[in-house]
Amino acid sequence: MKYVLFYHPAPDFMARVPAHMEAHRALWKRFAQDGSLLLIGPFTDAPAGDALGVFRTREAAESFVAQDPFVKHGIVVRHAIREWAEALAP
Repeated sequence: MKYVLFYHPAPDFMARVPAHMEAHRALWKRFAQDGSLLLIGPFTDAPAGDALGVFRTREAAESFVAQDPFVKHGIVVRHAIREWAEALAP
């Protein structure tokens, strides 16, 4: 079982991302290094700014959201964590 985090940004997110990108990147690198974050990234089609992350546990996904500067500074205005049954899991 995996947990997918979906992010939806504020309308003005592009102007606000640069000020917090380094802290956001440091956070996801820390989660990736400890093995709790498997994948992360933005969608490249419309709507711009939506993104997702795949976590090993719900607790890790919730902890990430609680610490993320994108959430703390209102760049992400809505998020959801969904339980995902990976079909091709080893």
